Amino acid sequence: MKNTLKATTLETKLPLLAVEHGCIISKDADITVAFEVALPELFTVTSQEYEAMHGAWCKAIKVLPHYSVVHKQDWFCSEKYQPELQKDDLSFLDRSFERHFNERPYLAHKCYLFLTKTTKERARQQSNFSTLCRGRITPKEINHEMVVKFMESVEQFERIINDTGYIKLRRLSDDELVGTEKESGLIEKYMSLTMDDVTCLEDIDLDASQMRVGDKMLCLHTLSDTDDLPGKVCTDNRYERLSTDRSDCRLSFASPVGLLLPCNHIYNQYILIDDHDENLAKFEKTARNMNSLSRYSRSNAINKEWIDRYLNEAHSYGLTSVRAHFNVMAWSDDTEELRRIKNDVGSQLATMGCMPRHNTIDCPTLFWSAMPGNEADFPAEESFYTFIEPAACFFTAETNYRSSLSPFGIKMVDRLTGKPIHLDISDEPMKRGITTNRNKFILGPSGSGKSFFTNHLVRQYYEQNTHILLIDTGNSYEGLCNLIHNKTHGEDGIYYTYTEDSPISFNPFYTDDGVFDVEKKDSIKTLLLTLWKSEDDRVTKTESGELGSALSMFLDKMNSDKDIVPCFNSFYEFMRDDYRQEMAQRPIPIYKQDFDIDNFLTTLRQYYHGGRFDFLLNSKENIDLLNKRFVVFEVDSIKENKELFPIVTIIIMEAFINKMRRLKGIRKMIIVEEAWKALSTANMAEYLKYMCAPVKVAA
Repeated sequence: MKNTLKATTLETKLPLLAVEHGCIISKDADITVAFEVALPELFTVTSQEYEAMHGAWCKAIKVLPHYSVVHKQDWFCSEKYQPELQKDDLSFLDRSFERHFNERPYLAHKCYLFLTKTTKERARQQSNFSTLCRGRITPKEINHEMVVKFMESVEQFERIINDTGYIKLRRLSDDELVGTEKESGLIEKYMSLTMDDVTCLEDIDLDASQMRVGDKMLCLHTLSDTDDLPGKVCTDNRYERLSTDRSDCRLSFASPVGLLLPCNHIYNQYILIDDHDENLAKFEKTARNMNSLSRYSRSNAINKEWIDRYLNEAHSYGLTSVRAHFNVMAWSDDTEELRRIKNDVGSQLATMGCMPRHNTIDCPTLFWSAMPGNEADFPAEESFYTFIEPAACFFTAETNYRSSLSPFGIKMVDRLTGKPIHLDISDEPMKRGITTNRNKFILGPSGSGKSFFTNHLVRQYYEQNTHILLIDTGNSYEGLCNLIHNKTHGEDGIYYTYTEDSPISFNPFYTDDGVFDVEKKDSIKTLLLTLWKSEDDRVTKTESGELGSALSMFLDKMNSDKDIVPCFNSFYEFMRDDYRQEMAQRPIPIYKQDFDIDNFLTTLRQYYHGGRFDFLLNSKENIDLLNKRFVVFEVDSIKENKELFPIVTIIIMEAFINKMRRLKGIRKMIIVEEAWKALSTANMAEYLKYMCAPVKVAA
């Protein structure tokens, strides 16, 4: 029985000869170097940074020799999130989080760059000379001198791109290109259109109406003619969905066919470098021919005008003439889904200002030329003449969010697809030089999710052994605190609330070890000044100095006389009896306008025994916060009290500094809810400013 099927094996048609020293050698003696490209994360790049990346691409492309091909290939493949349920230390909420996002679909992105050196003859070949159309491919000999010069320019190219700091190129090894016994290589993955490991290659059907790779049906849209291009291109555009009237969210010009296109697809970007002078000479000759024929056809006159403008741009601004081509290759194994994908690709190209052109005839040759290492097989008739600068605007310039490498962090989700990612917003930004401290400021209008996010943050920080102290207003953290309290059987998750029957009381003069260092003394002095002075009063150096001296004398007396009870009542009596007498005996008198001790005692009388706030600073049961990792002070009932709220807040912060000072090598966090109320007083603002320095050092 005669076999009439027009079929052949991949081995006979494969245009690649070998992969050696990280280079792909074709049977036509073309040499290709492959890189993996690491792009910046989505929504994190400014307009100036897009301009810098575009400038780097242009500079790098200019160092390549004539008859080189720059092929940037972006893979976007649909995958499903695999939860990390195998970990033993997952809490109930962590496990619930992972289960919630189980098999959440998202678009994975990989970017590759292929730099190919070919010859003048190969660069001009059309699709009818493709290796797909040849019955036999005879290997050719490589020019050694050409290879040496090309590899030197490739190294310069890599250095220019990596020096930007925004894009990183990593050269692919032989195993990554051809694969190993356990893992598939990039060439195998491309021939199967998958980012997963390939156990067996599938049949490729090159039918004129519909190309198939296994069960996958291909849909190809091309930008191969200047008539299909927008009137104006730029490096980046405003993304309206996340922009406001006060802030711009920027994305690259080609982002609509990148991560914003939610389907399996490959976006191929070609820049073909010919002999610049030869190209311009050819255009000069064509312009003269068009001019001589202009009286026979108006289109000839128009074409001559366009060619003149192209030549004027090239000579005026020193632009390099190149050819370019861009295509979007999408696929699906479902006919109805492929029809939807075809419409989506067309609409995304239209948002870029391009004319969508669905190409079925050249799909096999363009698929074949996009194979890693076969860039020189690109059909010349599918390219258009332009300059490097506008061509580089069609490069994608962002990738999806990446999880942090640091083991410490929190779980967030990609805002585009909802895929969970691990994010370190404390340690990694400092290591990368983005910030100089770990302090955070959460700002937003009412109902924007500040407390919701903070609950999410502190819960995960707590589960990573962080000591957390919260000043709460509005019972936002009561539920989380009760959860921790019940889980630890009352050992942790301590919730203090202020009520008239059971008010919060402190003792700033008490320490477990009886040691009062400089920070402890400064915090007590700041507390006393806050109690004494109103918001409008200015604290003089004399007042601050006298109060500091009085505090030091009292602490010395307390250490020498163990009968003295450490509390505010004892300090008040010391100021009234001992320190006033000591001031009167000085050879240099202290006048009231310098330090009015009577005013000090009168103002602070309400915190002394019998006063209306005598409970506040004379706690008999000292609160031990040292070994409690999650402590919440709920002060909603006094948040409007201008006298109590700043005082209670300062005392809590002083307790936190004591915790920070005693616990070495442990991460600590203090959170002030509605901090603007605490910052409304000058003394409180200075205290927070002072506290930032030790927190930055010890955190």
